[in-house]
Parts: sequence; C-alpha cells; structure tokens
Amino acid sequence: MTNNNSSLAIILINWNQFNLTQACIVSLKKCNYNNFKIILVDNASEDKSGIKLINKFPDVVFIQNKKNLGFTGANNKGIQYAINHSFKFVMLLNNDTEVDKNFISPLINKLSNNSKLGAVQPIITNWHNRNIIWNFGGKINKFTGQVQTINKGKKIDQINLKKETEWISGCCFVVKSEIIEKVGKLDNSYFVYFEDVDWSVRIIQSGYKLELEPKSLIYHHEGASWKNKKKSIEGSISPYTHYLNIRNHIYFILKFKHKFNPIGALLYQIIKIGGYSLYFLMRFRFLKLKMVWKGLMDAFKIKVS
Repeated sequence: MTNNNSSLAIILINWNQFNLTQACIVSLKKCNYNNFKIILVDNASEDKSGIKLINKFPDVVFIQNKKNLGFTGANNKGIQYAINHSFKFVMLLNNDTEVDKNFISPLINKLSNNSKLGAVQPIITNWHNRNIIWNFGGKINKFTGQVQTINKGKKIDQINLKKETEWISGCCFVVKSEIIEKVGKLDNSYFVYFEDVDWSVRIIQSGYKLELEPKSLIYHHEGASWKNKKKSIEGSISPYTHYLNIRNHIYFILKFKHKFNPIGALLYQIIKIGGYSLYFLMRFRFLKLKMVWKGLMDAFKIKVS
C-alpha cells in the first residue's frame, strides 16, 4: 500500500487502441517524477489490446472491464482503486496523449502548496504541432449554458497565463484524493463528454479553485477517440458522438439549472439543434439527424442527481 504524501495514481482508459495507449505509457515511463503508478483500465476491448498491453507492461496495475463502461465508468474504477490504496493524488489522462518528461512535478507542487486548490491542468497542445494549444482553460457561459474552450488554436507564447479556470479538461488533470471523497466520483450518467465540466462545477461548489499550470505540458492526438476510421456518407465523426453531445449538454444544464438563464439556455439549444438538423438534412446524414433528436429526448429521461 502506498502512503507517501506525494503519491500519484495515473489512470488510463484503453478501448481498442493498442498503439496510442502503448505510446502514452512509454512517454510516462520517461518522466522524472518517481512516485507514481499507472492504473490501466481496459474497457472491454474487442481487439485484445488490453491483454497485449498488460503483457508488454506487467508493472502497470491492470483492471479489466467486462463491458464498455465509458470514460466515466472506467475512470471511476481506477479512481476507486487509487482511493482504496491511499494515493494522495489522482490524475486522469487520455490514452491518446504523450507527455513531456517534466510535466508531473509542477502539477503536484501547485496542488501541494495551496489548500484551496482542488485540481490543476497542464497545457495541452496538438501532437502534430506541439506549439499550438488544444486546451488551456475553459469558460461556462451563464446565459446560454455553452461550454467554451479558451486559447484553442493559439501558439504557446500567445496564451493568456491567467491561472484560474472555470472548468478543466478530462484529457488531463490532477485532483487531490480528499477532494474526490468530498465531491464524489465522475457522474456515470454522462458516459463520456461533459463529465469533466460537471466535475469541475462540483469541485468549485465545494469551495475549491481550479487552476492551470503553464510549466506542465502534454501532447494530444485530437479526434483519435471520436472519429470514424472510415469516412462514409455520415462523415468522419461518429453519429453516437453527436447523440452524446446533445444529450449530455442538456443534462448538464438541467442538473445545474440554477446557474443558467433559462431563456438563454433554451434559445441556445433551439439554435444548436436546429442548426445540426438542417445541416444533416442537407447532407443526407439521416442517422446523425436521428441521433441528434434521440439525444434531445433521452436527456430528459436521465434522473438528475
């Protein structure tokens, strides 16, 4: 059992992506921070990538799910393991990332030196162009309920280095285990998408801040998890991705409705869903059209906790 005050559990989720997950683990093993453990959760991969990964990296903690529990369910399995084994800090890290060898220490140092800080995120850049920001900070529009990424597309030397942020990306962040025990784990209702924004709101509501750490850097393969490998008449983005985007955004607004202007949020959803519908009709993408409206209807079926 790990008891060191700076112990870190790094949770990776694999789903049919051996090459990406392998590259991520290899980059983590080059880090100059010694007190961490990788927890690999395989989400019922059908390509045997989970078995191949544990055979290649036997020192990694391996959790095998019998079915795909999504980003939320799989991470919650890893989070529970980390809490049960007394890790001080927990990192969620997308498997479609690679990391700078120095990225861990600035995150841990920032969390360790500020009792009011609940979680911290590194700079996330594009893997193919490592000087261009993919995510470094986010805002939540209180009038429309729109979740916005700031600094995206900017060069690293152009970004605003403001420390605080309204939400942190589930692509990579570190949170104190004691915070998780107060606010709870990820909301499984999301499956994937908006769960990080939900968690961010709950952490802030519990009296903690979220910050960004410009001294920490990782690289992200954008779209590796949600793009179809073969483009069809429905396009390269999975129809299920659109379903989750619509459903989860509405569920998020309903869950935290006290934070948003009801008229503004309603108008934004009408424009958003109407825009998607018109576009998919014009492009003959009828499956995506169906999934958009299914997402709208299913959002109201989720019991708001």
